[in-house]
Amino acid sequence: MTTRAQVRFLDRTTPPHIVTLILLAGVGALNMSIFLPSLNAMTEYFDTSYAVMQISLSGYLAVTAVLQVFVGPISDKVGRRNVTLIAIGIFIVASFGAMFATSIEVFLGFRMLQAAVATCLVLSRTIVRDMVPQDQAASMIGYVTMGMALVPMFGPMIGGVFQQFFGWQTTFAFLTISGAMVWVLCFLDLGETVQDGGMGFGEQLKSYPDLFASPRFWGYALCTAFASGAFFALLGGASFIAGAVFNLSPFWSGVGLGAPAIGYAAGNFLSGRYSVKLGINRMALIGTIVTVAGMGASLLLALAGIHHPLIFFGFCTFLGLGNGITMPNATAGLLSVRPRLAGTASGLGGAIMVGGGAGLSQLAGGLLTVETGTVPLQWLMLIVSVLAMVSLLLVMQRTKQINA
Repeated sequence: MTTRAQVRFLDRTTPPHIVTLILLAGVGALNMSIFLPSLNAMTEYFDTSYAVMQISLSGYLAVTAVLQVFVGPISDKVGRRNVTLIAIGIFIVASFGAMFATSIEVFLGFRMLQAAVATCLVLSRTIVRDMVPQDQAASMIGYVTMGMALVPMFGPMIGGVFQQFFGWQTTFAFLTISGAMVWVLCFLDLGETVQDGGMGFGEQLKSYPDLFASPRFWGYALCTAFASGAFFALLGGASFIAGAVFNLSPFWSGVGLGAPAIGYAAGNFLSGRYSVKLGINRMALIGTIVTVAGMGASLLLALAGIHHPLIFFGFCTFLGLGNGITMPNATAGLLSVRPRLAGTASGLGGAIMVGGGAGLSQLAGGLLTVETGTVPLQWLMLIVSVLAMVSLLLVMQRTKQINA
């Protein structure tokens, strides 16, 4: 597909409407964060430790990373539509099972199955790349992820309300219903965007060295990994900080967790508006600079002894803003290194990104105590944000050498 003019809403013989792509990506993002305000209560309910309960995040991310290695090649061969509908179906069943889990083992089992919905995050971006060229892809991905950000912006708040008034099970009931609604929408609207059927899985495996040998692929992949890694680290530690350090209620914990999404939506809007004009590399670099500046200022205030939830979570808005600019542009670059391998590149890039995030989320939770406060997490977010900037600068240097 080469142009969005062919799209007709609720006509599955055409490429999907942007609303479908937004909700498709949104349900995956929502699932990642909506239950976080309930972590402390769930720890008590299942009579376990916070470290074990935190596997519901880090383990989920690890399974997501593994899945993304296979999602791209399979979808290149059998089609985006079929893979998407199966994945959402698994997610619906898993969410329903998690709602009625009575032991931590059963809950974590269903939670890992919920990771199937991460397929939607991968394929929503890949479908965009199927439809439009590189710079237009960065713009359209920006709008898709801006809309996606509006969903999880309120997700932790909704989860906090559910926890405070109805209990954590209500959160998973909400996910079950949301998944069912998105499945119906995709069934009606999601037309196939793979034109030639893609490559077989064996052929895709043989093509991995082609991607691995590309410095630009690694530069974009590491940029997205480190940029999102700062956010995953925040997810791993924010519930503890909100509850144990700042003594916030589940609702206000959810509000704090939603702060980065406000910035992310703004950053995605800027990407959608200016990526075509400025180019993906320049826009991605601007995003990393914004993140480093925000995280650096947050850390300096904490080291100066200034601690307040409004300051901590307020500066996390800059993390969201920077990532909102960086991610769609770096992702568009990653998918365009080898256009025929867009699905494979998306899966491998996503695996690198989310696999790193799993480790960083677990590390963040392990570093924090009431005595240390927020400082270890702020150091961690700043360091990985700087690494994202360095990775992007290496890509830009390599691009200059190619064009010279």
